[in-house]
Amino acid sequence: MRVKTSVTLSEELVQEIDKLSQRYGNRSALVEQAVRSFLAAERQQVRDAQDLEILNRRAAKLNKEAQEVLNYQVKR
Repeated sequence: MRVKTSVTLSEELVQEIDKLSQRYGNRSALVEQAVRSFLAAERQQVRDAQDLEILNRRAAKLNKEAQEVLNYQVKR
C-alpha cells in the first residue's frame, strides 16, 4: 500500500533528484529507493555494532584459544 506524504527538501537537492529520477521511473521511486538503501545501511550498522560488542566481550577467551592453537602448531 502506498501512502502519500510531504517532505520539505532544499531546492538544490530536488534539482539533483530530478536529474536522476528518470533512471528510477520518477521522483517518488528514486526517493523510495534511496530511503530503502539508507534504512538497510542503518540496520547493517546496528548489526555490526552488536557483533563488535560480542567480539569485544569475548576477546580475551578468543585470543587465549588462538594462542593455544598457535602454541600447538609451533610444538609440532
